[in-house]
Amino acid sequence: MNSILNADLHCHSVVSDGTLTPEELAARAAANGVELWALTDHDEVGGQERAAAAAKACGIRYVCGVEISVTFLNQTVHILGLGIDPENAALCAGLTATRGGRTARARDMAAELARVGIPGVFEGALKYVGNPELISRSHFARYLVEAGVCPDTNAVFRKYLAAGKPGYVPHRWATLGDAVAWITGAGGVAVIAHPARYKFSANEEFALFTEFKGHGGAGVEVVTGSHTSAEYLTYGAAASDYGLAASRGSDFHSPDESHTDLGSLPYLPGSLTPVWELLASRIH
Repeated sequence: MNSILNADLHCHSVVSDGTLTPEELAARAAANGVELWALTDHDEVGGQERAAAAAKACGIRYVCGVEISVTFLNQTVHILGLGIDPENAALCAGLTATRGGRTARARDMAAELARVGIPGVFEGALKYVGNPELISRSHFARYLVEAGVCPDTNAVFRKYLAAGKPGYVPHRWATLGDAVAWITGAGGVAVIAHPARYKFSANEEFALFTEFKGHGGAGVEVVTGSHTSAEYLTYGAAASDYGLAASRGSDFHSPDESHTDLGSLPYLPGSLTPVWELLASRIH
């Protein structure tokens, strides 16, 4: 396999904060020409068996995945694990621990929103939650749109759920070293997800990439739904500079919310090593 491959190695189902089932995602990926697919739910591998079976039924190659929430320099960073064994005991225990604080955080977020005159958000958000352990800001945003507080979920995040806004509550996630160790221990390849989103300074980004590589991280998402064409070039260069493989994924969550559909991104630049070259033995 080379870089000219319609691989989509980053998306979310109802098992975390997406709105489609693993089966619906597989069908959508196949319809959009995806040749290699991964479901990467947040801190959860409960959809992997269903996703793999659905991919097989749809005739597309599949690699098991997860997206782990990490706290690094007081920011939340996401690390993709591709080609993992979803039944690995240490990985599953780590993900359980990482999920553990979400409900308490959600109740604190609801309390903050109630203080600014928006009551009942925790209960309202629950109707959008497929997995009670994984209530998230996305579920809050969907309820606030339904309640008429904002016209769309992007507006909710800008006004209420981003850092410094009334409903934002930080959470301490896994450490970078733990997340990479869980992924590699489960036979997978660790990949920094959507690096442009973190808005780190140059020194902070250097620290992220060098520490990640030092722990055994092997890839970076270069072409992804939230990156601009200029950022494809920036992080393509970073992949080369740090000796990392390049990944490609839409980060698709919902037909109604996501700007980038499954399988719709441009191909990886041909000069880069595609992450799927490291995954050959793990593709089903």
